[in-house]
Amino acid sequence: MRESDGTEDEPLFRPYTVTGGRTEPRYHLPMETLVSSAGSHHDPSMLDPEREAVMMLCRSVRSVAEISALLRVPLGVARVLIADMADEGLVRLHMPQLERGQPDLNLLERVLSGLRRL
Repeated sequence: MRESDGTEDEPLFRPYTVTGGRTEPRYHLPMETLVSSAGSHHDPSMLDPEREAVMMLCRSVRSVAEISALLRVPLGVARVLIADMADEGLVRLHMPQLERGQPDLNLLERVLSGLRRL
């Protein structure tokens, strides 16, 4: 995230303090998993800054990889945070459906489109 002077040296928060030192989510969360906000019944301003940032980003559907990149945190941290938020009902996960080991081309196109917007 950008600092007030416009530089991009430090993230807004220390990544592993958010996860309590955990590096793996409670369940498998592929980086191409799409994440959306669970709805307007949660007030983002009542959340801690990390969760609020994810909620704001997920007003538009985003992949776990996009969220990690936009928050400038390691992918493992983003996975743990997003999985915890899904367990709390703050975000919805749209897991890719694989048929016979082949990825969904529509999903890959959406992820690629999102990455290009970065």
